[in-house]
Amino acid sequence: MPDEPFFSIDGPLDVSPASGQVRAANFAGLAQLTRTLGRDARGIMERHGMEARVLSDPESHIGAQQLADVFEYCSAAFDDSLFGLHFAQNQDPDVFGCITALARAAPTVREGLGAFVEYMPVVHSPDSEVLLIEDKETAEFCWQVNTDLGINDQAHYQAAMLNVKLLQMLGGPNFRPTWVSLSAEPRAADLPEMERLLGCRVHARRNRNSIAFPLHTLDQPLATSNRLLYRLLGGYLERVRDTQKVGLAEKVESYVRGALPAGNCSVERCAAKLGLSVRTLQSRLAEQGLRFSELVEGQREAIARDFLRASVLSLDEIAERLGYGDQTSFGRAFKRWTGMTPQAFRVMDASSQT
Repeated sequence: MPDEPFFSIDGPLDVSPASGQVRAANFAGLAQLTRTLGRDARGIMERHGMEARVLSDPESHIGAQQLADVFEYCSAAFDDSLFGLHFAQNQDPDVFGCITALARAAPTVREGLGAFVEYMPVVHSPDSEVLLIEDKETAEFCWQVNTDLGINDQAHYQAAMLNVKLLQMLGGPNFRPTWVSLSAEPRAADLPEMERLLGCRVHARRNRNSIAFPLHTLDQPLATSNRLLYRLLGGYLERVRDTQKVGLAEKVESYVRGALPAGNCSVERCAAKLGLSVRTLQSRLAEQGLRFSELVEGQREAIARDFLRASVLSLDEIAERLGYGDQTSFGRAFKRWTGMTPQAFRVMDASSQT
């Protein structure tokens, strides 16, 4: 684990996927691929109960079952029994999010892989478990999903290719896996192609998914090591993990703080981020005497105060970032919150700093 962080983060943190969810980054490149094959990826998303926007929003959260079903559907639709492997050929380990950057910044391969073991459930999928097993001469990088997704061979193929690429990224140009073990059940005719793509022997129908490599690889220093970045990202991810322990209202407020300036704040998107239906989210807030709209208004006021204190953005820009149609609407809301106009607040705050 990284050293204790020496900085603070005042802005909103990412919301971790909920149980049963995974980041939509797993679909990176799907729209382009399906287009070349004469299909519309938007239709595939809608067929499996997802909005088309997830194709261009890697940080959004989707159901792990939906991911597995889409890959199995594509395998059948495109008559490609190794769709997951072929699809992942055009992806890179950055699909896993900022833990990939943390791993690259680690001092050694062992610490880089340790970052994945530590933070994969926090950043990418809480139902995914990653392990690093060390034997006398061999290390195994293992992964599994702690929920029953039915047939999900293609998702395992994608994971195998991405994890091999991750190990190659950390292990350097001379890295070669010793073998790959998969719980999937490929056709015997597909094994030679799988071994060619993964660069080693493949053992199928095993009780775990893993990639084996020489143990001494773990002690290799990383050319991309950056201790400052390693501490910064490690500290950030610790904060993200801590947010999983806070209450629902705090999670909603964290979402609102990030979504308002981006212009995409809605109860529907908030519920999806938290792995809840809109009705469930509203019901749980009501149990605490809260409403989503009230939390949005509270964060609008807090963000407005911060923007006005910064003295950089114009009132029109602040109004736009807070979701108001014009400066007049923002001004009326701000006076309702504080009893003064935004201009008067900015002047008063500036004078108090002198």
